[in-house]
Amino acid sequence: MASNIKKCPECGGINLILNKDRGEIICKDCGFVIEEKMVDFGQEWREFDHDQADKRRRTGAPMTYTKFDKGLGTDIGQKGDVYKLSGKERNKYFRLRKWQYRISTAIERNLKLALAELKRVGSYLKLPKSVEEESARIYTLAVQRGLVRGRSMESVVSGALYAACRRHEVPRTLDELSEASGIDKKEIGRTYRFVTRELGIRILPSNPVDYLPRFASALKLSAETQSKAVEILELAQKHELTSGRGPTGIAAASLYVAALINNEKRTQREVADIAGVTEVTIRNRYKELLKKLNLKDKIKTKKE
Repeated sequence: MASNIKKCPECGGINLILNKDRGEIICKDCGFVIEEKMVDFGQEWREFDHDQADKRRRTGAPMTYTKFDKGLGTDIGQKGDVYKLSGKERNKYFRLRKWQYRISTAIERNLKLALAELKRVGSYLKLPKSVEEESARIYTLAVQRGLVRGRSMESVVSGALYAACRRHEVPRTLDELSEASGIDKKEIGRTYRFVTRELGIRILPSNPVDYLPRFASALKLSAETQSKAVEILELAQKHELTSGRGPTGIAAASLYVAALINNEKRTQREVADIAGVTEVTIRNRYKELLKKLNLKDKIKTKKE
């Protein structure tokens, strides 16, 4: 039975039947209709191989914001059957195909170019499909509200991608987006703040813990060091050492301290290059962590 109902609420009977044709659950004792208009999510056909599945399936690909028409549009193709037509009919066919591309709104033309750029940057940064989908939705809303006017398409695409990364807690820095898109990181930051403010997108501050796995993997640090860095960050958050500081800097510094505690030698230059911050930032955060968390005694090999 497709429901968790155990007994009839009217008479308390347990003799219930499911009428699949009408989508109802009925009490056989008193005739009370307990549930109606139930949806059967199963398929009504059988398939024994992939070819049968393709032939009998009546739906296409799911809707997606990563296509300008959400994947619902059709395209006049160029199959071999076209060349069986007479010359006049063939020319007519190609004219129709050309006009299908020409007759499109300004928003559609913008989305065609922008979503291709979005996929390119997303592929370069190895972003998951959920982030690409969310960023495409944000960009589509921005175009419909006229927020792209007066700004470069690439900067709005990068701002939408950064917003989607922040919403899905996928750690990507402005420096990485700048490298992938070729847009100055300050411009991406300005566009990101403008788009999120105009669209009312609420984004929480980045959590430094999200950056630890990437940095630890790049520095080839052990799992014990990564776990120790998480402990240090949790202590730092309790002592309010993370507020007002860049998440990448404090994450990198906690990894540097954890590596020293576990006697895994990494230079401040190596850590700074991986995190995309300066050595001065690592040094300042490192000194703050040692002083406020009393970690000097735990470090086996201290290397400034």
